[in-house]
Amino acid sequence: MKLVSVNVGLPRLLTRGGATFKTGIFKHPAPRRIRLRTTNLDGDRQADLSVHGGVNKAVYGYPSEHYPAWNAELPELPDFARTWGAFGENFTTEGLLETDVSVGDRYRVGSAVVRVTTPRLPCYKLAAKFQRDDIIERFVRSGRCGFYFSVVEEGEVGAGDEFELLEREDPTLTIAEAKRLYTAKSPDRETLQRSLHVKILPESWRERFRARLVEIDGHGRTV
Repeated sequence: MKLVSVNVGLPRLLTRGGATFKTGIFKHPAPRRIRLRTTNLDGDRQADLSVHGGVNKAVYGYPSEHYPAWNAELPELPDFARTWGAFGENFTTEGLLETDVSVGDRYRVGSAVVRVTTPRLPCYKLAAKFQRDDIIERFVRSGRCGFYFSVVEEGEVGAGDEFELLEREDPTLTIAEAKRLYTAKSPDRETLQRSLHVKILPESWRERFRARLVEIDGHGRTV
């Protein structure tokens, strides 16, 4: 498991559908090691802190293994879609997949320690960057969502650093399970019940899963 690329970028203006807005989705590989701080990397910023960045979304990781799948599925994508950081990720990773990585997993990478928090749920800015209205639906349906990290210990990171698994929560959810619970029309009841006991899960996610469980139970049984 390793860090293939560290990607940073500052917010810029983007126009889509007659609207102009600021976005930090444009990231580019950093040429040197970078300091990872509590809410972001040096040289990196998020445009809308109400939904991006902050303590629980300090770093966005995306598996390098997904790039060939996107290139095969959408060969007409522009050249920038084949460069690390194309999906707005800060960490392009190798060996960390949504089916294996779990909420609460704690890793040492470089001299920093990070913890996995939630899957990434895309917004309209992804569609604006790729100039395709269908990319959000494709992104969600594919399961190739990536994951956010919080920063447990600040430190320096750089391409080539190994991820060392330090600790895993119990109970927990894999990123793939958490994403399915959030987006599936008929989420699994047993997995929903387990989600309520995942201590690291943000309260907003726990509330959504609790509400979905109530829906499944027909507004009857409680947990």
